[in-house]
Amino acid sequence: MSKERRADIGRPGAGATAKSRPGPAVDQDGPGRIILGIDPGTTVMGFGVLAVEGRELRLLEAGAIRFDPADDHTLKLRAIFRSTLEIIERHLPDELAIEAQFFGKNVQSMLKLGRAQGVAIAAALQRDLSVVEYAPKRVKQSITGNGNAAKEQVAAMLLSILKIADLPSSTDATDAVAVAVCHHFASQGRGSGATVKRSGGKDWSAFIRNNPDRIR
Repeated sequence: MSKERRADIGRPGAGATAKSRPGPAVDQDGPGRIILGIDPGTTVMGFGVLAVEGRELRLLEAGAIRFDPADDHTLKLRAIFRSTLEIIERHLPDELAIEAQFFGKNVQSMLKLGRAQGVAIAAALQRDLSVVEYAPKRVKQSITGNGNAAKEQVAAMLLSILKIADLPSSTDATDAVAVAVCHHFASQGRGSGATVKRSGGKDWSAFIRNNPDRIR
């Protein structure tokens, strides 16, 4: 059986463990909403949940869920689906923002990551969430102004944007929070929004080198 282990969970604020959606904040920017960001992977799935309250963003929860690397790939996909549903049921988000996969020469790795993304999207669609996909460079551009920014730069900007002291140590969790913030900016007209443009094989190879634990 698949064993799921949650790591580096951050639940800032009093509403972190709430089982129902916080009351919407209403002002001239319209009613509040909740955004779920996901950085998909077959071994580690990062997630971040944001509450949009007027012009302010509040981080409700962020973390990384690790799946047993010894499990069959289909069991991992089932665990990803169930974990995504659990997060949705815990926070009742309105939208899912998910990081797009890379295209490259490593076909098997690409297929595995694409399946992980697909089952997370399927879980969101089952709960009637709208789904938007963002390329990694678009996310970095939105957060830092530089599509090639380092993860440390993205994390530092997120601390400033969200007005918090720290983030989970997992870069997968930070990436997921960044996707959610990017989606918020796009919906406010700050940036060009979602894209399905894929990065080249060179970027995919770099991703594999820099994230060996993400795809097995």
